[in-house]
Amino acid sequence: MTVNFRILVPCLVALFLGAGTEVFSQEKLCPDGKRSYFGVCPDDGNQSRPLPSIEPRPTPAPPQPRSGPSVGSIVKDCATCSEMVEIPAGSYIMGFEKEHYTKPVHSVYIHRFLMSKTEVTQKQWLDIMGRNPSHFVTCGLDCPVENVSWNDVQQFIKKLNQKTGQKYRLPSEAEWEYAARAGTTTLWSFGDDESQLAKYAWYSDNGGPTTHEVAQKLPNAFGLFDMHGNVWEWTQDCRHENYVGAPTDSNAWTTGCVGDQRVLRGGGLDEAYVVRSSIRIGWPPDLPWRWAGFRLVRDLPSF
Repeated sequence: MTVNFRILVPCLVALFLGAGTEVFSQEKLCPDGKRSYFGVCPDDGNQSRPLPSIEPRPTPAPPQPRSGPSVGSIVKDCATCSEMVEIPAGSYIMGFEKEHYTKPVHSVYIHRFLMSKTEVTQKQWLDIMGRNPSHFVTCGLDCPVENVSWNDVQQFIKKLNQKTGQKYRLPSEAEWEYAARAGTTTLWSFGDDESQLAKYAWYSDNGGPTTHEVAQKLPNAFGLFDMHGNVWEWTQDCRHENYVGAPTDSNAWTTGCVGDQRVLRGGGLDEAYVVRSSIRIGWPPDLPWRWAGFRLVRDLPSF
């Protein structure tokens, strides 16, 4: 069949224009002299044709219940146990480009977990182990336990788990730095202004020749005290020269180690630059040190 476009095209145009005329035929002149292009004037009330409605967005589904405590909640498994605070899951940039042993900086994803609000105290160690190994005994039972080796800490954790039925452990390096930074990318968890450090940490300028009671300074945004200064803190990881090949998740890095050393974090009573969030050193796991203490973590279910 042959189509005569001289006839078809004018017909289509007419049809289209006719439809358009029908669409805009709702235009009317309102009593106030203004034109309505939808056929409705402001004072028409319910007698006129209603304005076109906008389809409402669907209501989001309520969040699913999750197991375990809520973010920031406190958990305590026994009368003398450390108070634990939930650290939320998230990603962060680990490391510091200005030091060879803290680079390359890299993105790490951390699962949620519980962490001690403070360093384990002399009182808490005494309750589990029956003796106090601390060098700074005169500081008091609410001061961090120190002068403990990495191996000593493993024995403490074993006995604590037997007492509580829980599965405490040391934090990985990645977990420790994530918790210390508390969402920041600055030298310290509160920013880069060294003049503010004394509000958050015991260090060389205000710490003197001894440790201090825990939780006497301001906490970071996760509710953790003394992540900067006071004592160095043991982690689960063994020492590596840098972060080449480091895990990109919460797991401790325990293969390909440099010598027989474990990693300490936090800076102790050293100078301001040393107590930054990214600082790390190695120390033999069987050698106690009067500046070495620790805090604990516990896993939470993922969701």
